[in-house]
Amino acid sequence: MCAAGAAGGGRVVARRLGRAGEAAGGTGRAAQAGSIPRRSGRRRKSVPIAYECGEEQGVPEPQRPRWEPKDWRQQLERIREMRRSRDAPVDEMGVQRCYDSSAPPQVMRYQVLLSLMLSSQTKDQVTWAAMLRLRQRGLTVDSILQMDDATLGQIIYPVGFWRNKVKYIKQTTAILKQKYGGDIPRTVEELMQLPGVGPKMAYLAMNIAWDSVSGIAVDTHVHRISNRLKWVKKETKYPEETRVALEEWLPRDLWREINWLLVGFGQQTCLPVNPRCTECLNQDICPAAKRH
Repeated sequence: MCAAGAAGGGRVVARRLGRAGEAAGGTGRAAQAGSIPRRSGRRRKSVPIAYECGEEQGVPEPQRPRWEPKDWRQQLERIREMRRSRDAPVDEMGVQRCYDSSAPPQVMRYQVLLSLMLSSQTKDQVTWAAMLRLRQRGLTVDSILQMDDATLGQIIYPVGFWRNKVKYIKQTTAILKQKYGGDIPRTVEELMQLPGVGPKMAYLAMNIAWDSVSGIAVDTHVHRISNRLKWVKKETKYPEETRVALEEWLPRDLWREINWLLVGFGQQTCLPVNPRCTECLNQDICPAAKRH
């Protein structure tokens, strides 16, 4: 019983003892007078007894064990081993290789965002080549705003959906100039409001440009491999579903690494079509492995 309950109980007990004493005295007098004592017309109040005050002190409520995939730690270590050589396209020509590391920080961040916009549904080799051509012309917010659409299209071709990307790049660059002083936003929410910028790009931009891990960047490789390894409770249809499912259980200190690991693994071994299961170290513990 808590302190308040004990104090209240003490007062109730005292009142009852007082009434009992009065009743005993009255009964003695009535007996002496030879009359039968009358019962009081007042009904006694019931006093609730509190057995607990909230949760029992020092005994926390039992928690359900957090779900996590079977064998995921062993699978992750084996993928790290397979990625040890760092010779996948993402390692040599990924977004982290596309920007000018010697440029002023604001220019560097803009180049990171632009390379991410170009990389959507485009192979790393093609994105890298397009960024190299742009940088040779001096890739800044002002240079893109001064460039006509036809010239920009010729430079970035043949990236996927290059016509749409010309439009998105021009619109986003104008917003950056007007609203952010030529820099890029510092939050995922603001980045995703820019034309042509999706969740994967926003999380990678935060990671590479701002050195901040706000979430897991899930592209087609991460999405595919997470489902093959059963790293999601139930099958997911879209990368954003996969991101949410992964973030529910994957330790946060692995969020930065997981994109790089799985993208390269997906480019070299766990291919979209005809995965090289016989070369994979996870063949014996992968739910989707072809064991023949």
